[in-house]
Amino acid sequence: MIRRIWTPKTKIGLAALTCLAIQSQATAQDDAVTYSEDVAAIINENCVVCHREGGIGPMQLTNYDQVRPWAPLIQLKVANREMPPYAYDHGLGLQDLQGDWRLAQEDIDTVVAWVNQGSLPGDLDEMPPAPELRDLDDWNFSDQFGQPDLVLASNAIDVPANGNDLWDKHFIASGLDENRCIKAMQVKPRGDAKTVVHHANTYFSEVDDNGQVTRSPVTEYAMGKWGEIMPEGVCRTFHADMLIQWDIHLYPGGVGGAAPGTMIENNVVELGVWLHDENFDSEITQDLSTYQLDQGNLFIPPHGTALTQGFHSFDHPVRIDSFQPHGHLRMNAASLEIFYPETGRTEVISMISNWSATWHHSHLYEPDVAPLLPAGAVLVIKQWYDNTENNPNNPDPRQWVGWGQRTADEMSHAWIAVSHLDEETYQELLAERSQNEAAQTAADD
Repeated sequence: MIRRIWTPKTKIGLAALTCLAIQSQATAQDDAVTYSEDVAAIINENCVVCHREGGIGPMQLTNYDQVRPWAPLIQLKVANREMPPYAYDHGLGLQDLQGDWRLAQEDIDTVVAWVNQGSLPGDLDEMPPAPELRDLDDWNFSDQFGQPDLVLASNAIDVPANGNDLWDKHFIASGLDENRCIKAMQVKPRGDAKTVVHHANTYFSEVDDNGQVTRSPVTEYAMGKWGEIMPEGVCRTFHADMLIQWDIHLYPGGVGGAAPGTMIENNVVELGVWLHDENFDSEITQDLSTYQLDQGNLFIPPHGTALTQGFHSFDHPVRIDSFQPHGHLRMNAASLEIFYPETGRTEVISMISNWSATWHHSHLYEPDVAPLLPAGAVLVIKQWYDNTENNPNNPDPRQWVGWGQRTADEMSHAWIAVSHLDEETYQELLAERSQNEAAQTAADD
C-alpha cells in the first residue's frame, strides 16, 4: 500500500491550483456574453421595430422571456445575414449606404457567442433602456423630418382572402398649387394591408383629349420598401400641374410569413411627401425611372434557371443615387455594374446575392460615394432567376415561368434614381472627392 505524504510544498501547490481555478472561473464569468449586458441592445436597436405587438414580425422580441425560446433561430438567421432583412453583399461594390439595416460583424459575433454559451440572461434588473418606437402606422422618416408636408391617399380597395391578383389604377389631384422640390417620400399601406400590396406606384400624369395618358414616375413601392431620401443639393420636382395616378397591384391573402390570409376591407395606400421650402433651388435635377432588362427572353423552364441583362448609357454626366432591382418569386439575385468604354474597365457597384421578393429595398448610396459617370459610361444590370426546389420562395418548380404582371409571373427591371449633371458640375464633384480622399489619407497617416 502506498501512502501519500503531504508536504508543505504540496500544500502550497494545491493552494496555487485553487487560486488558478478561482481566477479561471472569474475570467470565464468576465468573458460571458449575457442578454442584459450584450445582446438586449442589439435586439432593441435592430429587431424590435418589427418584432413587437402588432408588428409584421411573426414573434415578439421585446424582453428576455420572449427572446430566449427563439435564440437558436435568431443565431441562425443572424449568422446567415438573413436578419435583419437587408440583402446586400458585403465586401463587394459600394458599402456606404443610407438606411443600411445590416448588422456589424461584431454584433453578429456577439449574438452567436451568446447562444453558444447557453443564452445567459445576465442581470435583468440592469437592462439597457427600451427603444423609443414610432406608432405602427407612423411614417418611417418622422423622426428625421417630422410629419409629411403632403399625404395623398388612394381609393379604398377591398382585397379578398384568396383568388387572382388584383390591379387598381385611378387618378387623384396632386394637392399642390405650385411646383416644389422633394426632400423625401414614402408609400405606406395602412394597417393590415402591408402584406397584400405587392406594389403601389405613383406617376405624374397628363391625359389628352383622346384619353391617352403620358406619365413619369413619382415614386415606386414594393413590399418591404422603406422609402426614398433625395441627396442634398438635388431637386426632384413634385409637379403641381399634373394628376397623380395610382397603379396598385394587390395579392389576395398576402405574401410572406406575416400574410394575414384574410379579407382586407377598405385597403388604402398613402403617399407621404416631405418638401423643401419654396425658395429651395438646385441646378442638379434628379429623376426615378425603370431600366428594363431583356424581358422578351425571360422564359424560365421547369426546374431551371435564367439570367437577364440590360444596358443603358447617357449622353451627359450623371450620378447614380439609388438602385432597386425588381422581380417576383423566382428572382434570387441582382447586380449593378458600370462599363467605361474608354478604358474597357468594368466596375461592380452593387451585388445582391440573396434577393427576396418579400423585401424590396432601394439601396441609397451616400452622396459622397455615389457613382459619378462620365458621358458614354454604360450601366450593366443583371438579374438571376431560380425556378428549382432550392428556391424557398418558389411556389411550384414544375411550371414554365415567363414575363407577366401576376405575382406568379416574373419581371426584370430595376428602379434607379439618377442626378443629371452638366460637365462643369461633374468636374467640380470629381475635384471635391479627390480633395476629400487626400484629406482622409493625410488624416489616416
